[in-house]
Amino acid sequence: MRSLLAGVRVVDFSWIGAGSYTTKILADLGADVIKIESSQRLDTLRVTKPFKDGKPGVNRSGYFADRNASKRSMTVNVKDPRGLDLAKRLIAGADLVTNNFTPGVMDKLGLGYGIVRDLSPRIVFASMSMQGAGGPDKDDLGYGLTIAALTGLQHMTGLPDRQPAGTGTNYPDHIPNPGHAAFAILAALRHQRRTGEGQFIDLAQMESTLAMVAPSLMNYMVNGAIDGRHGNARPGHAPSGVYPCAGDDRWIAIEVCNDAQWNALTRVLALAAPPAWATAAGRLAQRGEVDAEVARLTPAHDMMALMHALQDAGVPAGAVQDARDVMRDAQLAERGHWVTLDHPEMGASTYNSAPYRFSNARSAPTLPAPLLGQHTVEICREVLGLDTAEIERLGADGVLS
Repeated sequence: MRSLLAGVRVVDFSWIGAGSYTTKILADLGADVIKIESSQRLDTLRVTKPFKDGKPGVNRSGYFADRNASKRSMTVNVKDPRGLDLAKRLIAGADLVTNNFTPGVMDKLGLGYGIVRDLSPRIVFASMSMQGAGGPDKDDLGYGLTIAALTGLQHMTGLPDRQPAGTGTNYPDHIPNPGHAAFAILAALRHQRRTGEGQFIDLAQMESTLAMVAPSLMNYMVNGAIDGRHGNARPGHAPSGVYPCAGDDRWIAIEVCNDAQWNALTRVLALAAPPAWATAAGRLAQRGEVDAEVARLTPAHDMMALMHALQDAGVPAGAVQDARDVMRDAQLAERGHWVTLDHPEMGASTYNSAPYRFSNARSAPTLPAPLLGQHTVEICREVLGLDTAEIERLGADGVLS
């Protein structure tokens, strides 16, 4: 099967979460993503848990592997003039340059958009900083946690009587920012193909994350109401929450949206409800009591069996799966979501496939995450046209490190 982005070359300076995930989307679709790295300053994810077999190493991080499948890694010291020249030569023949540094960093490296545009007027240059390239806060350095805080996502996540808890993982790094960035890049690449013209993409990660809190922003703008934390309970629905099931740390999420679903829930759980709970208004008025009664009955049930029983009865319900459950999920298996690739150091490793399938094109990872600098010689020889003697000389001088 063909790859939809075959022939597109990306020189990727991005690292950590959002930037790396963005370029993974492109790589899985067939783009030749050359990840520019340096042993002098590692991508933080290379030294972030979990490690294969619990053994730390720059090539053993599962987190890094998941974000960097299908890419090639080249180590080059761009602070050395010869390394900078190599980077410029790569860029001159590329379609796209990406980074998620704060504004000005690429300029300090000698690879700002003005210079890159002179190298190739058709280049697409995608920058993913926290606040964008302009404005009073443009120089702010931010991560997923701080972006969630500034956008209000953090404020709305947690229990009503507790401090903001956040989303556990840094949600902005994994959904809104890579998704918006990849969309903008694909639009710019289409424009490039049609016109031969490049684009500077200035994505502010804070702004794309605001899409996740749009209803609450609208609630404030229209009604002057500031949404707060309500845990697992959805306003207006009762019961709505996560309830214990049989076994250690096993749970089920249940949300009743109307009276018919409530009646179905009472039948499945054999719940003897007082007449006041027959309506949504009555259940909301006694939400605590309703939740307590549901939680009293659910521990008698296996979470998967109860999920299926409730779903068959028309009640929205989902077992709270942990990692072992997700890895053996029958639906994911049927869709071929998990892809096993042979990593040079970690061996057979499982990777996420893309969440979409095409009728006549690939969308799954094709290569395991690269070792640090694994493809340096290959890229120098095949892309830059360097001979063996020159490659060895640059390596000995620390330019390719």
